[in-house]
Amino acid sequence: MIEFYLNGESQRCASLAPDTSILELLRNELQRTGTKEGCASGDCGACTVAIGEPGRDGRLHYYSTNACITPAHQLQGRHLVTVEGLARGDALHPVQAAMVECHASQCGFCTPGIVMSLFTLHERQRQSPIALDDACLEATLGGNLCRCTGYRPIQKAARHMANQPDVRPPWADDPKLENDTAALGNTLEATGYAIPNTLATLHALRRQYPAARLVAGATDLWLDTTQRLEAFDALIDVSRVAELQTIDETPDGWWIGASVTYTRLEPLLDEVYPAFARLLRRLGSAQIRNRGTLGGNIANASPIGDTPPILLALDAHLALEGPEGARTLPLDAFFLDYKRTALEPGEFIRAIFLPRPESDQHLEVWKLSKRREDDISAVLGAFAWREENGCLHDVHLAFGGMDATPRRAQATEAVLEGHPADMATFEAARQALERDFQPLDDVRGSAAYRRLAAANLLERLRLTIDHDAAQEVCLDAYAH
Repeated sequence: MIEFYLNGESQRCASLAPDTSILELLRNELQRTGTKEGCASGDCGACTVAIGEPGRDGRLHYYSTNACITPAHQLQGRHLVTVEGLARGDALHPVQAAMVECHASQCGFCTPGIVMSLFTLHERQRQSPIALDDACLEATLGGNLCRCTGYRPIQKAARHMANQPDVRPPWADDPKLENDTAALGNTLEATGYAIPNTLATLHALRRQYPAARLVAGATDLWLDTTQRLEAFDALIDVSRVAELQTIDETPDGWWIGASVTYTRLEPLLDEVYPAFARLLRRLGSAQIRNRGTLGGNIANASPIGDTPPILLALDAHLALEGPEGARTLPLDAFFLDYKRTALEPGEFIRAIFLPRPESDQHLEVWKLSKRREDDISAVLGAFAWREENGCLHDVHLAFGGMDATPRRAQATEAVLEGHPADMATFEAARQALERDFQPLDDVRGSAAYRRLAAANLLERLRLTIDHDAAQEVCLDAYAH
């Protein structure tokens, strides 16, 4: 049984299979067909809906998500908003009115998802005014594919939302939403899923149901059911475990809970690791970043996950917990082979330690993919280093997409360590890179392409260092 609100109306749904998605719940059980299915993989945005959660300020905060890969049971105690719920009688919501006025609605298949993405933007703007510049609109709509290529009028509509009459549905200011996590239940027998809210309960569930799959954001796991047609018999949802939701600062860095989403993590990275933050903006879409978690991106052990190479370059550590207790593990000891990790039976990732950057540390991250936005990496390179007396020190280079696991380029690091960033040093580094990796051919790139691409990223690093050094010389000369 899950209890939630749909467009302001209370809903109680029983006998749902544990692998039911919000999209299936809407279209098959509740007969709300305004939300469309396009790709069933979180790529096109046709199924975008909004979920409202109560914040510390007592107000509802809405975020966009792909209904096709979001578990239905995660609606417990939440407010789900779909395109059918926006209008008040015959009066359109400001987003809908702007879309009509600006001729932004074309074939209509993708439009409901576009409207819902703009709805979340409209709600954010009402609570805290933000500039609707190109970057903001690109981030908001980056996960919505318009098959009619009507992006210009859609962006125009986004800028005209605030000019429309503030007609909002009756539930907008008083949804009567209660965040009653006590009603979630901690047993799998009746429903096939459990949603613990404490670490102690999670441990108890793991002991009782050792074969159950763990799920948080579901942006990767749910593809097993939508694309591979697998069934999930038992799920333990860790998205509301309080201890996995924290970001704890220490003198040396930050312990980031495994269930912290990319959206929550972004402000911290903007402050301390801007290059990491820029990469996050290319990691999926807003819908994916609102759900995807740092712990999940590590635990799935994909060789093309975007964050592990960066964390490897930064010497990140993991806090693991399991039946035998807690332990810490360097991230570079976590990945053993393709989709195989050092997790012992019953263990899970509790938190990731992100070291505080040194004052003279540099970080660059470059991702290569078939399209710039909302795509999986073919090759991703992360480069951390310091410079002292014209030489490179503490050189950490890590790559994704170059082997069965994301990992450090240790032979290449050894060539660069303690040497000047000149052409001779980097030529030797490119030769060492050939020894570090033996990439495979797959649909995202051939082995030859990957070797060339990684070598070119090394050259980009040399040029970046050379450019920064030249700028420092020019500034120093100007100062004197």
